[in-house]
Amino acid sequence: MFEQIISILDSGGWVMYPLGLLAVLIYMNGFELILFLSKGNIQLGNDSQWLAWVYNPSEAKGRAGEIIRYTQENVRTSKHVRTRFEEVRQSILHNVDRRLIFLNTLVAAAPLMGLLGTVIGMLATFSGIARQGGGDTVDVVASGISEALITTQTGLVIALPGIFLVLLIRNRKHAIEAALARIESLSLTKLQLD
Repeated sequence: MFEQIISILDSGGWVMYPLGLLAVLIYMNGFELILFLSKGNIQLGNDSQWLAWVYNPSEAKGRAGEIIRYTQENVRTSKHVRTRFEEVRQSILHNVDRRLIFLNTLVAAAPLMGLLGTVIGMLATFSGIARQGGGDTVDVVASGISEALITTQTGLVIALPGIFLVLLIRNRKHAIEAALARIESLSLTKLQLD
């Protein structure tokens, strides 16, 4: 199996090695972000649970409970509540936004890197044809086109799942943003009623 991987890497030329590194970076960062968003953040609940916690913060559990207690502690005005929720948003989601931009850039680079390999392979093909002058032209063309197409295929195979990974991370981020907005709304309503 390891020999097959090396054979495929060699058949695509030197561009396959940066493509492999790009794949490792994409999936390592993507899965790390998914784990962060699913484990280390707000445990999504429901409105009735959040409402009970907003009115009785000492019973609140998990990350949502920490947020509710922090945003209600020694707060007198709605401006203070909004400011604290903005702090919470920044502390939780700023790093995610920054890393998501990096991940998007890596995913976009994969097909471009594959295209670079295609251009290099085609240039090698035409150079080989020019040098052969009609001898084993078919073999030269076949090997050059093979090298060109394998890098394109590899770039696309790396990028397509990466796009779905980015979409999954964005959906999870939006769910957390919506949960924070709902908890903020419940907290502001409670503050107005008190």
